Amino acid sequence: MIFSLIIPVYNRPDEVDELLESLSKSDYNEPFEIVLVEDGSSIPCKDVVMTYQGKLNISYYFKENSGPGDSRNFGMQKARGDYFIIFDSDCIIPPNYLTEVRKALNEGYVDCFGGPDKALDSFSDIQKAINFAMTSFLTTGGIRGGSEKINKFQPRSFNMGISKKAFEASKGFGNIHPGEDPDLSIRLWNLGFETRLFSEAYVYHKRRIDWEKFSIQVHKFGIARPILNSWYPEHNKITFFFPTVFILGLLLAFLLLIFNIDILLQLYFVYFVVIFLTASYQNKSIKIGYLSLIAVWKQFYGYGTGFLKSFVKIILLKKKPQEAFPRMFFKV
Repeated sequence: MIFSLIIPVYNRPDEVDELLESLSKSDYNEPFEIVLVEDGSSIPCKDVVMTYQGKLNISYYFKENSGPGDSRNFGMQKARGDYFIIFDSDCIIPPNYLTEVRKALNEGYVDCFGGPDKALDSFSDIQKAINFAMTSFLTTGGIRGGSEKINKFQPRSFNMGISKKAFEASKGFGNIHPGEDPDLSIRLWNLGFETRLFSEAYVYHKRRIDWEKFSIQVHKFGIARPILNSWYPEHNKITFFFPTVFILGLLLAFLLLIFNIDILLQLYFVYFVVIFLTASYQNKSIKIGYLSLIAVWKQFYGYGTGFLKSFVKIILLKKKPQEAFPRMFFKV
């Protein structure tokens, strides 16, 4: 196998510098190529890429803006390898990443895999708190953090591998964003391909977002899920409703106080105490424990309200996704 690393980027030259620097320290002892696709950026990273030309085998392409999914497809069409590995530009790659991927593929080949994400000690406190919210078993069931307790793993496109054969059969990513990665996973399943979690193939995901951007991001995640459920109802799960139920349950807990019933609110209090203690212990910081409470609340509220709004429009009112949420779709 020859690996081609596909990296779409939009106005993030500093991120690309860190990502390429980490890849230059790879311990992988076989050739691999990097295909970097500039998605119509007004702040290009070409100059950064040029500084690594002697260290890494890099191909650089600039194209009009059409979204990350289409840019990944563009990169895979240009790639020369037979197995593609996709990263977001805000990732930092451990030296042994490609070695772990090769080892996992040799032990049990699969045409599509995903890996978890972790936080480095150098990340900001808010980045660590958001990482906890996105990866903890207490919030997402640990799916993004490395849990293997699911039948079929849906790789996320910040850390994802797909064979050339599977890409050509599926035509790659669709034009929905976010949601393009589970959409691709399900289409691959329907084509007979398997997906799997490679728990040792993790990346450090340096999400450069503030609280407002995080809220917007998870809100869009919530909107995307009912759209995917309408396309693939056979893959709908009760767990997709949990964040919305969580928000509505908290509202009910406060309403019950009118009748002097506080048991439900007590359960919520216990949950958030557990979140605080676990995040504080894992990060060895009470401050990060406190920030994790904010991150978890924003995660549940953003996703839950987005899911509810999308569920009403798409599932109940039967509106077309492109008409109900046009900003969720790139024109390609």
